[in-house]
Amino acid sequence: MTNLHQKPTNIQEIAARTRAMAATLGIEKFDVVGAATEESTVQVNEGKPQQMRASKRNSVTVRVWNREGLTGIASTNTLDDQGIRTALLLAKETSAYGNAEAKVDFSPEAKDTLAHSTAPRTSGPPEPGMSEMLASLLAAEAQVVAGHPAIRSLPYNALTQKTLERFYINSDGAAREEASSYLSTYLYTRAEQEGRKPRSAGLSEVATSLDGLALPALAGKVIEKTISYLDYKRINSGTYTVAFSGEAFLSLLEAFSNMFNAQNVLDKQSLSSEEDLGKPFASPLLSLNDNALHAANKLPHGFDGEGTPTRDVTILDKGVLRTFLHSAGTAKRMNTRPTGHANMGAKVTVGSHFWNVQRGEAPKAERLLESESSVVLVDEVHSLHAGVNALQGSFSVPFSGWIFENGNRVSIESATVAGDFRALLKAICFVEESAEHTPMGVCPRVWVDGLSITSETDS
Repeated sequence: MTNLHQKPTNIQEIAARTRAMAATLGIEKFDVVGAATEESTVQVNEGKPQQMRASKRNSVTVRVWNREGLTGIASTNTLDDQGIRTALLLAKETSAYGNAEAKVDFSPEAKDTLAHSTAPRTSGPPEPGMSEMLASLLAAEAQVVAGHPAIRSLPYNALTQKTLERFYINSDGAAREEASSYLSTYLYTRAEQEGRKPRSAGLSEVATSLDGLALPALAGKVIEKTISYLDYKRINSGTYTVAFSGEAFLSLLEAFSNMFNAQNVLDKQSLSSEEDLGKPFASPLLSLNDNALHAANKLPHGFDGEGTPTRDVTILDKGVLRTFLHSAGTAKRMNTRPTGHANMGAKVTVGSHFWNVQRGEAPKAERLLESESSVVLVDEVHSLHAGVNALQGSFSVPFSGWIFENGNRVSIESATVAGDFRALLKAICFVEESAEHTPMGVCPRVWVDGLSITSETDS
């Protein structure tokens, strides 16, 4: 398997070729963002390989400005002269149809010094081969299935190794590159007990090496989680104090991330507006950052699709909305600086990197779930695609979790949690200190008063 780190793309050479081709085409202003990805994935079923696949792909997006300042965008999947030349020509032609009311420019920070850089390495331990990955995943499957008599199978599983090289160049002399290599996995069980509904539990993990992924430890956590979902009981429908696990809270936060997305705000496709800046937006117990360079992020990257350096961005400070996530274009329209959250595609979009949810103001008193009564712990939320209305703020989603009764944790049979996310943020009554690390970000358990829980056996 080719290792992208050992044969890095020559960014300076690509930049020189692109500038030369642009000159022959009469193009004075352009930028290029690209990525080269190599990926290998294995899946298993009942002790045998189920699927083994590998892929290698390039993606390159070119923007060209015409003399009127209008922009055209084109994409290609090759880095050779023909591919780049074709993309430059197509972008030049489509620039005539650019949006005159929303002109864009290079990021003013496209040549600033990066706070973080992962340049392609020329040596180091090789990535695991597919045979080693397969053996590791088969061992994890066997461990999980042997973990409890009720666990019948591990129907959803995968182990993926991925290498990624990114670059950005523009006609003003900017040239950036970085590379990363990581492994990711998920293990998802199916457990069956006589006279009861099947139960499932899953976990995912990301690491920079197979050893770092710690599959045996992850398999042990999946077994423990699956067992905790057995012997479930029906919950009475009603209004409860709900504690969301870090993963569950981040899943909802991501589903409603339009409220922090400057492009959505400008397009009137958000739960918030510019007038919300500087005002209380959530409980003062909550603070929120987005930080691609967070120490817990296994996939850090130093610049976005426009070459803007990434950094730690404070969104909520003790409940007060401080900023939105910006591209260069949205930042210009809101008279602020870009935050390093631009994605380049058929158009420039804005997206989050790595959430960092923290305790804001100190709580009046510490609380322990083990000491509570009638508090629901939502461990995972499901069917977000169907149960979330991101423009209205409402959600009603099935969940997996437990109810705490006099110190006892009891698995809930099947139920939904519902509410309004803007109201949820203001109804936060406690934020724990210890954070859970997930591929989406880091987040402690977040407690919310007055959420509706409906037993699905009542519906």
